[in-house]
Amino acid sequence: MSAARLLPPWLRDYPKGVLGADLTAGLIVAVLVVPQSLAYALLAGLPPQAGLYVSIFPVVAYALLGSSRVQAVGPVAITAIMTFSVLSPLAAPGTPAYIALAAALALLSGLMVLAAGFLRLGFLAQLLSRPVMSGFISGAAVLIVLSQLKSLLGIAAGSGSPWQQVVDLLRRLPETHLPTLALAAAALALLVLARGPLPRALARAGLGESRSAFVARLVPLVVVVVGTLAVIGFDLDRRHGVAVVGAVPGGLPGFEFFLPAPETVGSLLVPAFLMALIGMVQSITMAQALAIKRRERIDANAELVGLGAANVVAAFYGGMPVGGGVSRSAVNVAAGAETPLAGIVSALAMVAIVAGAAQWMERLPVAVLAASIIVAAWSMIDLAALRQAWAYDRADAMALAGTALGVLFLGLELGIGLGILLSAAALLFRASQPHIAVVGRIRGSEHFRNVERHDVETLPAALFMRIDERLFFGNLAAVEARIDLELGRVPAARDLVLVMSAVNLMDATAVEVFAELNRDLAARGIRLHLAEIKGPVQDRLMRTALWSALSGEVFLSANQAFERLRSDDYQPR
Repeated sequence: MSAARLLPPWLRDYPKGVLGADLTAGLIVAVLVVPQSLAYALLAGLPPQAGLYVSIFPVVAYALLGSSRVQAVGPVAITAIMTFSVLSPLAAPGTPAYIALAAALALLSGLMVLAAGFLRLGFLAQLLSRPVMSGFISGAAVLIVLSQLKSLLGIAAGSGSPWQQVVDLLRRLPETHLPTLALAAAALALLVLARGPLPRALARAGLGESRSAFVARLVPLVVVVVGTLAVIGFDLDRRHGVAVVGAVPGGLPGFEFFLPAPETVGSLLVPAFLMALIGMVQSITMAQALAIKRRERIDANAELVGLGAANVVAAFYGGMPVGGGVSRSAVNVAAGAETPLAGIVSALAMVAIVAGAAQWMERLPVAVLAASIIVAAWSMIDLAALRQAWAYDRADAMALAGTALGVLFLGLELGIGLGILLSAAALLFRASQPHIAVVGRIRGSEHFRNVERHDVETLPAALFMRIDERLFFGNLAAVEARIDLELGRVPAARDLVLVMSAVNLMDATAVEVFAELNRDLAARGIRLHLAEIKGPVQDRLMRTALWSALSGEVFLSANQAFERLRSDDYQPR
């Protein structure tokens, strides 16, 4: 095997014409995501430098093993709030024990995702429906906003659940630290301006949409720099008590290989699985969206290998779980990235930042980071998805709302569990209430349509019914009840034709029920016919007693059945 075959496909056939774009994008992304990396580490309850550390080697691991050409991996809001939610009851945030638990969580979830990729289980990312995922993200976003209010107001809120902290925060509102609030309000105003009015104004001024969007993405970095300069210039931290990040260790830490204790594995197994599942869905969904825009294709299993490897590396170097970041990827694309080399360049640039510029971040105001987290989280609350789901399918809307409320009031794990249960319940309800239509032939054609929707011709002694669902033990009672109802409306019926074009499965119970239906109808002088049976279903039916005992015929098409039954001398074959 040649050494070249060990290289990732994008590197073996690297187009030299995009080298400049990748180098530029990598440098820009490294600078722009520094505030975000610090903020999400604090959100996770970890030292700020952890966010910088996991923006280095985990990024390289994903670039070498993932399949997306432009998705950016690193600290993200969802994994950060999940880390804090899972670990804060187990240890005090920021303590050595907490940091060790965070590393173990990254390791366990990374190994799960890695195993799923090697076993080609990329389809597992489809276990969470879009409404459930949207509800989970929206609920988690609200929790993120609530968690940052104390930093925004400069109040030391108590511990406990997010709602307990909010109640404690309300009690302490008179203790609001006005210099901190003023700094945070100014940062919030600028960040909100950058989210909407600023890019639109720049575009109207003739800058162009892409350039306007890129300039707007520079605003968070500018806000952090200006906020830090304000702290330094007015000595806000030392003279007025404005909270700052504090000492950020310079230099690069070494790899710390470890194996979590059995009791740690036991306590983190379920949360790690949840984090792995959410990470899989988010990463693959984001990668697919980017690939569609760029007319590229991704390999879901390779995505899992890349994401899993990134988290395993993060466990040994930084100790913070990572994921596919929406905002990071947007910045990467806007900066002009063409291949994963941009991510590697970004990681190398982050090495220089961590090694040489860490001391410049010591007086970065926490309130400004909190403002950037709140603005980012607020944009994740998807009320539009709820409105669309409510207009289209109330069951999906209930799953979305139930997941969001479950996350808010029951916690992340129970919230996502509730969402999955609601989705499964909706799926079972729909399957148990199959759509069944009485059909007739559209005049002058061979097409059969619902008699309630179209002007069709029917036969006085024959009833044609189309079943639009797989037949299994959960919906057979509804099928039998509908057949009895429709036969009661056509007392002259001597033939019942069930059009099976939409039935792709009949379980053993369905076969038994149809055999009983065949006998009951024969006793009433009514022949049972089947039409348009799918090949796999017919293959299995031919091995049953129902096939030979059928009182009527099996027709290739509904039109063939119509023509045969309308003839005066019809006799079953």
